[in-house]
Amino acid sequence: MAIVLRDATEADVPLIYDFIHELATYEKLAHAHVGTHEDLRDTLFRHKYAHVVLASMDGADVGFALFFFNYSAFLSKRGLYLEDLYVRPSVRGQGVGTTLMKHLAALALAKGCRHMNWTAIDWNTPAINFYVGKTVGATLMNEWKIFQLQDDSLTRFAATTTTE
Repeated sequence: MAIVLRDATEADVPLIYDFIHELATYEKLAHAHVGTHEDLRDTLFRHKYAHVVLASMDGADVGFALFFFNYSAFLSKRGLYLEDLYVRPSVRGQGVGTTLMKHLAALALAKGCRHMNWTAIDWNTPAINFYVGKTVGATLMNEWKIFQLQDDSLTRFAATTTTE
């Protein structure tokens, strides 16, 4: 079966939403999926903060990659950050994830990027093995920790007037 990739359009918002929800459920984070269709329309298509590539097989939508471009001060070059990669369970192991990753790697190079970054939840062994194995060959960077300010903590920190 041929894997077909295409850039998402605004008409794909319901599909993108469903893929995000499926991924959140798989990651045991469905409670954290609070974005709406309107949020996706606004951020992906009106403001273009991020981009989505959709994958299909035999006319059925089977996966997606959501990404944006970032910057490395050390390299003084652009990078591509993969926010989400999801392939429906029924077609895993059939090359969809590899096809999406290769597409993003080629896009990164075409846009002058020197690196791609992404994260995986520490218990998601199939994803980690895919990323660091022979297929992708990425480096697992154990020495880095991810920090986040979100919602209340972001608001609270922004409102502080003291420095430490």
